[in-house]
Amino acid sequence: MTSHFFSGGRIVAVASALVFLAGCTTFSKDGGFNTVSTTASERLGKDAVLVKTDEERDAVAKRTQELLSRPLSMDDAVQIALLNNRGLQASYGELGISEADLVQAGRLPNPGFSFSRTHGGNDLSINRTFTLGLLNVLTLPLATRIESRRFEQTKLLAADAMLKVAADARRAYVNAVAAEQAAAYAAQVKDSAEAGAELALRMQQAGNFSKLDYAREQAFYADAVAQLAKMRQQSVSAREKLTRTMGLWGAGTQYTLPDRLPDLPKTRPELNDLESFAMQNRLDIQAAKLQTQSVASSLGLSKATRFINALDVGYQNNFTTSDGHEQGYEISVEIPVFNWGGSKVARAGAIYMQSVNRVAETAINARSEVRESYSAYVTDYDVAKHYRDEVVPIRKTISDELLLRYNGMLASVFELLSDSRDQVGAVNSYIDALKDYWLAETDLQQAVGGRLPPLAVASAPSAPTTQPASSTDSEGK
Repeated sequence: MTSHFFSGGRIVAVASALVFLAGCTTFSKDGGFNTVSTTASERLGKDAVLVKTDEERDAVAKRTQELLSRPLSMDDAVQIALLNNRGLQASYGELGISEADLVQAGRLPNPGFSFSRTHGGNDLSINRTFTLGLLNVLTLPLATRIESRRFEQTKLLAADAMLKVAADARRAYVNAVAAEQAAAYAAQVKDSAEAGAELALRMQQAGNFSKLDYAREQAFYADAVAQLAKMRQQSVSAREKLTRTMGLWGAGTQYTLPDRLPDLPKTRPELNDLESFAMQNRLDIQAAKLQTQSVASSLGLSKATRFINALDVGYQNNFTTSDGHEQGYEISVEIPVFNWGGSKVARAGAIYMQSVNRVAETAINARSEVRESYSAYVTDYDVAKHYRDEVVPIRKTISDELLLRYNGMLASVFELLSDSRDQVGAVNSYIDALKDYWLAETDLQQAVGGRLPPLAVASAPSAPTTQPASSTDSEGK
């Protein structure tokens, strides 16, 4: 230990500078939530809230009740989920944790103080030492930058979690409405099948119907009863999933869904350069890139502290009866005799390469998800349009012609019943096709970052433009 003396004025100056540094990092007013709320507004046109007080909870309850007072739309379901989903609210807690880490990183370490009083013969010795971790002070700016990047990363991840809940709400809404629509149609089919079975029974008793035809009508009725029970259970399950996603309970679960899904759009827009759009807009890619930058900064910190693992500076004020007061300072340095820090640097380097590869993996997977979801989006639209414009109108034409023949006594009632059975498959297939389209659109929105790019109905190819993936592109840049 080396001891030097210095003036009290210099100590005051150093202490004042340290106090100034300690006050540089403070908590923000919004707690980092502005990124989430801005993303919700710009990409979804919805409000995202962080509920922390009773007043905010009451405001959310009032807004939710207003939305539930009318038949629920898809946009209403998304908004209710953003207001009430407790899992989403829990994920927002990461913002507070990360900001607390940032503020802590910007604060000076607590100083230490030691005091000793000893007797030796006629001598009295009093030692007073004030210590401060000098290494923590020197690395304070770098540590603050690292935690600042992590806080920014947490903001992006929180916003991404919000977008995922919105997408889950859309999917749950589509499935719930489609399930109720299918159950309602199954009830109509069951009633029709019951009427046909009753008529077949009377005809068979009168001797005007064969045993085979009677069995067909009874089989169709029995199958319709089973299908109705199945559809109703699927409707209950889909509705409960929507209820969970929206975070509703009690009286809030008594909401009303529309009778049918939204109509298929008249045209399907051609979307260009979706992969590039996703690379710029996906928040998980931006968060992964920030993670890599943070790890790189940590690697630099590891190199800087490779040979000095502990460094403390202290101010001494000693007193002995023989020598009077003694003032000075001491510096303690850990000597790297056995541990030269090589493993520490190697570990940081491995973590950095791991982070780089994960960024590349995220970007590659995102590109694949965009291509896959766009293909499903195009196909499901075309299939639903085919049912809407071709299959269903043809089935209606057949039904109208059979009804005309029946009115002209050219077709029997059982031909009408047979035709109604044929219509069941076509209608159910159209409901499924329409449901698949809305689900595919939701998946595509999520794949490109929560919203579709501006529509471009130009002479674009029927698939997104795929750019050659360079090493830079593979990292999402």
